[in-house]
Amino acid sequence: MSRNIDTVNTYLDGFRKNDHDQILSCLTDDIEWTVFGAFHLTGKDAYDKAIDGPPELIDPPHLEVVRMVEQGDVVMAELLGTVQRVAGGEIRMSMAEVFVMRDGKIAERRAWVIELKENDYR
Repeated sequence: MSRNIDTVNTYLDGFRKNDHDQILSCLTDDIEWTVFGAFHLTGKDAYDKAIDGPPELIDPPHLEVVRMVEQGDVVMAELLGTVQRVAGGEIRMSMAEVFVMRDGKIAERRAWVIELKENDYR
């Protein structure tokens, strides 16, 4: 496995444990995070504040890597996820993630998150 894929796997493992230190250790100081249709932020401080997600959800999420590919300094991952709601029930998601790497750390994360309400594709 490459250094970049190792970093992304360590990062995802940090999210599975809600371990802020582990997540932040995988990021450059000037990290940019975009979730299309939701938000864009820059810097580790802003990233740290956004890790836990909205207060109506219970951390940590369950994340499953479907596939991961690498080309140069870009790692792309397809993920399936679930997260519990404070009010009960769960949210199921399909995610596409692009990690732009610099010197073995994540410099940019671009995410497309689709909630699955009916089945595995809808």
